[in-house]
Amino acid sequence: MSVMSEEQQRFRQFSTGFSGQPTGLAGRVIGFVGAVVAAILAFMFSLAALAVIAVGGALLGGWLWWKTRAVRQQMQDRMQQQAQQRPADGYVIEGEVVRETETVQVPRRLPE
Repeated sequence: MSVMSEEQQRFRQFSTGFSGQPTGLAGRVIGFVGAVVAAILAFMFSLAALAVIAVGGALLGGWLWWKTRAVRQQMQDRMQQQAQQRPADGYVIEGEVVRETETVQVPRRLPE
């Protein structure tokens, strides 16, 4: 057997305490409480991130609405001009035309 130095033994004792598996009931309770706290923190972070995204989207939408107001006004003016240029009676009649022509009868060949 190999002989361990005193420093190696202390390292081994220190590292075995963090094996990943809780030991006993107290360790399990602490692990459960830690998992619940982590889940609550993750939920709170997701709500905060969602709020930041919602506010950012509202600000971006407001900025876009403000920047396009001149274009919207031009479109509205153009539509009013087109409405004023319509015919006096205001009716547009669409239809379909069918043209009938005389049919020319092709002579049949006589049987030979």
